[in-house]
Amino acid sequence: QVQLVESGGGSVQAGGSLRLSCSVFGITYSTYSTRRMGWFRQFPGEEREGVATIDSAGMTTYTDSVKGRFTISKYNTKPTLYLQMNSLKPEDTAMYYCAADPTFRVGYALSRVGFDYWGQGTQVTVSS
Repeated sequence: QVQLVESGGGSVQAGGSLRLSCSVFGITYSTYSTRRMGWFRQFPGEEREGVATIDSAGMTTYTDSVKGRFTISKYNTKPTLYLQMNSLKPEDTAMYYCAADPTFRVGYALSRVGFDYWGQGTQVTVSS
């Protein structure tokens, strides 16, 4: 059974940085390295939206509002996904979720298609 555990959320002032981590359990690194992974966020009362994804070919996609500020990456020796968030803004305040796609999949940008596994979420709060 695949499990995702996020960490790294917290409270920060506008302009600050946070790095979210997502540890993936129940999967070998060789499998993880070729699977599509993503970060999503959810604002109160709204649908979960894609923030950044990295597909099985290593292609990354970002939602427009975080381009140039956020970076998604995979750790190169163990199943861990990161989201480096710089120049944070109050509008980035949300619950952030890590997601994993068990299928080798290229493309699909920020679509939720294929993301069968989800973490429990970590809260990010940015104050002005």
